[in-house]
Formats: sequence, structure tokens, C-alpha cells
Amino acid sequence: MLRFIMRTTGNALKIAVLGGLASFAHAQASAPGAAPTATAVPAGTPALVQPPARERSWRVGAAFGYGERTNPLIQSDDIPVLVDVDLAWFGKRWFFDNGDVGYTLFDRSSSTTSVVARVNDDRVFFGKTNTRYVNFAYAGNGVTTALPPPTPASGGGNNPGGPGTGSQNPPPPVEVKPPDRDYAIEAGIESLIDGDWGAAELRAFHDVSGTHGGYELSAHYSRRWTAGRLSIAPTVGFSYKSAQMNDYYWGVHADEASDALPEYHAGAGFNLEGGLVTNYYLTRHLRFALSVNYERLADEIAASPLAEDDYVLAYFSGFAWTF
Repeated sequence: MLRFIMRTTGNALKIAVLGGLASFAHAQASAPGAAPTATAVPAGTPALVQPPARERSWRVGAAFGYGERTNPLIQSDDIPVLVDVDLAWFGKRWFFDNGDVGYTLFDRSSSTTSVVARVNDDRVFFGKTNTRYVNFAYAGNGVTTALPPPTPASGGGNNPGGPGTGSQNPPPPVEVKPPDRDYAIEAGIESLIDGDWGAAELRAFHDVSGTHGGYELSAHYSRRWTAGRLSIAPTVGFSYKSAQMNDYYWGVHADEASDALPEYHAGAGFNLEGGLVTNYYLTRHLRFALSVNYERLADEIAASPLAEDDYVLAYFSGFAWTF
């Protein structure tokens, strides 16, 4: 039973996926003891110490509202979140949790360790890209800078571009389109730990599909406070991504390089993140959810010509229902 509880709480620590913030609401609501009662739960009392009334094999829910996840990739649209479906199944050892498939190795009173297979979610940023045309000129050291449209001539002579532009016309527009990237299947170990101090998730994954050949290590911590119908859970964490992984998604490879997108090789680095999940229970199954998460990208990612921003901001607000 602890495996179900810990995986449910662990799901609240996943932020990287498209509907992650809505899943936050699902996970927090699914945790045993989260349903409102007539007696307020003292602040600081972890909900996980309250035993469930019965074991459930399925977890099914849906959240409806509005949210958005910013896209740090150049020439790309932000990712809207309107509806999120939460679907999970837990057997004696095997489980399926919103795309993750796993087998539990150890299931103890305060911790659980599982072997998990997942689909890497960095690819989601490359699904909403646009092609644009820019005028560019060398700025030195391989860096290019956009040129403004030609200005009307300010005087006579053979200088149609005005003072300072010289006698040469600006170079023609160049097509700039972010390169495509593939999804990667990764396998690894996940440990979920629970106590009076809160809940922690430790994960280590390696690419087994031959897509990027790299790995990711991550750790997250969450602590939930409840008072009556209100539940608040701040979360902090980090992820370390190897050079192979960062370079595949955020590097500009030799066959992709151009004057507008200079070749770039991304190294390993840490992403830092923090978030807050708030639920207010209207009934045992229906609640209003408000979630926000901020992720600071590693310097090696932020310095890439493919990165427009050095952060990812995600939020969601709406109503969530657990069946």
C-alpha cells in the first residue's frame, strides 16, 4: 500500500511534462487523508501518516482549467494546459503512472524503490516551433546579430542605406528553424522516501533507446501542510543532466549550423526548480487547484543559440476531480 501512496506523492514532484502542474493537483488530492473532514488537521501534520481506508489499484482523475508552460526554445510557442488526465494503476509489483512503467523492488514502511522506464520530456519543447527569416551579420566570434530593415537614404551619393551602412546592401534573409529532436526512452531507479519531515524523490535515468546516450540525476523535496479543506505544498529540487543529454537537445550540431545558428556544444549542468501547489477541497472528490513552478535552466542550456530564455515558468488554475 505504501507504494501507491509514495508513487502518488512522488507524482506531485514531476514538473517536466506538459500537464505536470495539473498532475500536481491530482497527486496532492489523491494522497490519503487529503479529503476534507469536519476536524481541521493541525498544521505541519503530514497527510501520509494517516492510513488509507482501503487499498486502491486504480487512480483516475481529470483537471479542467487554464495553465501555461513557457517554452525556452527560440521561435517557439508557449505550451497551453487546458485539460489534464491522471491515469495510474498499481499492482502488487508492477505499476503504470501517467506514462511511467515500473516494477517495485522494495516497498517498506517509509520508503519504496522501483525500476522505472519513461519517455524523456525535453522533446516537448520542440513540438511547437515556427520558421522565420532574419537578416544577420557577423558580430564576431561566430556570433550573429539581426540587422534592421534597410533605412531610406538620408542623402545623395552611392550610399543607398544612409550613413554608416557602406556601399553594400544587407545580406538576404536567411531561414532560421529550430532543429528537430526525437523522444528518448530512459530507464533507471526511483526511490521515494517519506517521514514526518516531508517526502523526497530520488531518481537516476539513462537513455536506453540510443537517442542521446546520456543520463539524468534528480532530487526533489516536498512538504505538505493541511488545515481543514486547504492543502499547501511547497516543492524544491534539482536535476543534473549529462553533457550528452544537453548537447543532443540544446546543442547546434555541425550539420545544423549556419550563419544564423552557429555550431554549439552544450555541456553538463544543473537545473534548479521550486514550486507551490495549493488545493481547496469543495467535496471529497472535487477541489480547486492552483499550482506554479519555476525552473532555472543550466548555464550550458541557457547559453545555447537554441535557447531564448534561461527559465521555464509553468502555472495552472482550475478544478480537479478524482474518481
